[in-house]
Amino acid sequence: MAKVLVLYYSSYGHIETMAAAVAEGAAAGGAQVDIRRVPELVPAEIAQAAHFKLDQEAPLATVEELPGYDAIIVGAPTRFGRMPSQMAQFWDQTGPLWFTGALTGKVGAAFTSTATQHGGQETTLFSILTNLIHHGLVVTGLPYAFQGQMGLEEVKGGTPYGASTLSDGNGSRQPSQADLEGARYLGKHVASIAAKLSA
Repeated sequence: MAKVLVLYYSSYGHIETMAAAVAEGAAAGGAQVDIRRVPELVPAEIAQAAHFKLDQEAPLATVEELPGYDAIIVGAPTRFGRMPSQMAQFWDQTGPLWFTGALTGKVGAAFTSTATQHGGQETTLFSILTNLIHHGLVVTGLPYAFQGQMGLEEVKGGTPYGASTLSDGNGSRQPSQADLEGARYLGKHVASIAAKLSA
């Protein structure tokens, strides 16, 4: 049974919701799944004033646990077209793992959210995937075999580079059914690849 880590950062809960859907998909694909989040770096009083969702259930991740997984699916919202500092700071601590090749050959994937349709989903996904590639992970996106990312009948996330959602500028839009289906598909897809590679 492949072991999959869903590693995320979420300011307002959108990525937390997507992470749960990714984990559902990976579990449906036969994997053992853990959900972990990276620490918040914003001072508590500022985070509270900005209405950050601080009561998230997932335990905090540690860099040392990453080699114990066959696959790592990373989720984070965009910050000016790239991953936020919270997720970047976590990966900046992984130098010793990189030096020893501890993550080489594992499966990697990414998911994200933006406020708008053209707010940087693909550049953010690439900013995540770049870290995974440098660590030697075998990366995958959200294949067009997931037809839910096609069509213009509604505003929806989903790119060939990873699952995604949109929050609107005030955070009022929650992940849609199509967005969550894309997240589940990504999780199951990664679990399937990880099972094949670890067999």
